[in-house]
Amino acid sequence: MGKSWTPDSWQNLTAAQQPGWEKSEEYSKVISEIMNYPPLVFAGEVRALKQQLADAARGDGFLIQGGDCAETFDDFRADSIRDKLKILLQMSVILTYGASCNVVKLGRIAGQFAKPRSSDTETRDGLELPSYRGDAVNDIKFIEKNRKPNPKRLLRTYNQSAATLNLLRAFTTGGFADLNKAHVWNQEFIAQSPQGQRYEKIAKSIDDALTFMKAVGITSDNTAALKLTEFFTSHEALLMGYEYALTRQDSLTEKWYDCSAHFLWIGDRTRQPDGAHVEFLSGVDNPIGIKVGPTIIEDELIALCEKLNPENEWGKLTLITRMGADAIRSKLPPIIKSIKENDQNVLWVCDPMHANTYKTENGFKTRHFNTILEELEHFFAIHRAEGTIPGGVHFELTGDNVTECLGGAREISDEDLNSRYETACDPRLNNEQSLELAFLVTDLLRIGR
Repeated sequence: MGKSWTPDSWQNLTAAQQPGWEKSEEYSKVISEIMNYPPLVFAGEVRALKQQLADAARGDGFLIQGGDCAETFDDFRADSIRDKLKILLQMSVILTYGASCNVVKLGRIAGQFAKPRSSDTETRDGLELPSYRGDAVNDIKFIEKNRKPNPKRLLRTYNQSAATLNLLRAFTTGGFADLNKAHVWNQEFIAQSPQGQRYEKIAKSIDDALTFMKAVGITSDNTAALKLTEFFTSHEALLMGYEYALTRQDSLTEKWYDCSAHFLWIGDRTRQPDGAHVEFLSGVDNPIGIKVGPTIIEDELIALCEKLNPENEWGKLTLITRMGADAIRSKLPPIIKSIKENDQNVLWVCDPMHANTYKTENGFKTRHFNTILEELEHFFAIHRAEGTIPGGVHFELTGDNVTECLGGAREISDEDLNSRYETACDPRLNNEQSLELAFLVTDLLRIGR
């Protein structure tokens, strides 16, 4: 971190993708109010995550990052939060059991309420209104009063994030994440599916192992490792005022942390090396992700790495590649070579979702399971060829039985999309598709080892 950095030094630079907050006085009042709120996460938790990411970057672990494309205020129910936790726990068990590695569990949750947009406005039937930028900014309903950016929504964003984190901590420390509960995580609607049955076999094997361990005196009561209690949160650091308002200085280390989440990432639209987002995140000690799309220039990426991780610290920087199944074979190898030549210490993660989105003839945004898998397979193969470590995956998923992504074991088709298409933004994998990918990623990890 340069000596010139302060929590508000970003304000001297251009901040892309910011809403047009109309009543600036009201916005300033909201930001001042949030600055007095308690932190949502704590410095010690952030340091624990950074260490686990450092291990994964060096091959001693694997990251699963997943959750909603965009959280909404309406979908705020205990069972919905529980089911998102369930699917990440299930995926982590499949990978831990099948690939014999520690799995870092990182949710896109408790803060993913804002979205960048390709256009500031949207036009329907001749009516032009501000684009929907996530519930933290405005409402998805295409009505003029609903689409006006409302700074009071930031207060609800904070409160819902705090309540979600409170429930997640209750689940993970209250016994729900204990390996003895592996059977409980298998949801009814997929229990009889091929993926659910395959998962149940793993749960049965874990039960047998736990029974043996109990017989020799090893239980979850005396062995913390049997409780999958460490669960971390992440979101895109997009709304600069909100992130700034939740920045705190740790009393032990005197380092600065963005306490809105454990892990923050910069999107493909806000990663300008001389922009406000990069400046702000260069001074906080959270682990940071960079979305690396096919348009990135190698010199630009190196500049970002040096700005965001000047001490070249393991666990600090994660490169989340989102190339698309067609582009990854030509775009990713030179980027890997550039990172190696410049001795940058990074964790490599694949997001096989974002660059594989398209619209069907009936108007639904979707992704095909086979294309997602294809990008994953290329990602692992390229890293094997380059001698680097594929350290994680980044999925948009839900614990619900939605029909938003095509394909998978149940072969969801174009005609099925409208039966349960519930996302507020981009299409998500459902529970069964997520489990299927977890098994496939396990196979890819085994091949690599």
